[in-house]
Amino acid sequence: MTHEVRRAGSPVGAHVDAGAEASATGRGAKGPDELRRQIEQTRHELGDTVEELAGKMDVRGRARARAEDLRDRAGAMTVQMRSSAAHAGEVGARYRRPAVIAGAVIAVATGAVMVRRRRC
Repeated sequence: MTHEVRRAGSPVGAHVDAGAEASATGRGAKGPDELRRQIEQTRHELGDTVEELAGKMDVRGRARARAEDLRDRAGAMTVQMRSSAAHAGEVGARYRRPAVIAGAVIAVATGAVMVRRRRC
């Protein structure tokens, strides 16, 4: 059984045996059910490919999706920054009294040194 098949690089009208073709590609159908399954799989793959190409052609939709993604990221960063600021405020409040005391001690010590230098 031969079929007239033209492949890239083969002369016009080259004959290829269907059995050889099936064994060469490794995709030969073993029966009508297998053939139907392969056809259905090929249709599914083709549908996915067409859907993917249509998505790539939808520039406005892609731009909207990108803008939405950037808005989501900005929102997440805002939440993170607010959380960090709140944490810093809590830490500052916790150590405020010791910091004020330490500052007062340093100010008194500096004043004492300055007064002492003027007397000498």
